[in-house]
Amino acid sequence: MARWDPGAEQRLKQAALELYLERGYDNVTVTHIAERAGLTRRSYFRYFPDKREVLFAGSERLPPALAEAVLAADPDAAPLTAALDALARVGAQLTEHMDGATQRRAVIDASPELQERERTKTAAITEAIRDALIQRQVNTATAELVAQLATVASNNAFQRWIETEGRTSFSNCLDTATDELRTALAET
Repeated sequence: MARWDPGAEQRLKQAALELYLERGYDNVTVTHIAERAGLTRRSYFRYFPDKREVLFAGSERLPPALAEAVLAADPDAAPLTAALDALARVGAQLTEHMDGATQRRAVIDASPELQERERTKTAAITEAIRDALIQRQVNTATAELVAQLATVASNNAFQRWIETEGRTSFSNCLDTATDELRTALAET
């Protein structure tokens, strides 16, 4: 086996997803993934620190990208508008390059450990939006609430996008989720 194999990271991601779907997350080891990808266990750890991170690779770039997008939003935009516009821009870019989202979601939904990891990712996104809003001079309490609402809308939109298998754009899914959120808030 080659020490540095072009495409190894993508093959590991694909192998992991296939195995998790076939056997269930808890029944798959790093060795299984590496072997399915035609690599060694040692090669696996060059790309991912553990077996769950193969599903979350690159997610650490999402909070800084969202914070940057919030800070770049129209300075006169209301906090929720700035956050939602940032989520729409970054979400549209993300979904353009996301393969296997439906399968990935199924694996995560079937594993409490992966659900916890997903919640950690969501918390980091909420925190990044909140901190960017505070930098935009939004008071802390409002920034926290807006960040939470925007994240809820984004998560709902992402689920809708998965359910439509990408036939509806993420931006349209976010618009629908946002409209429903605003309607629900107006009714209370």
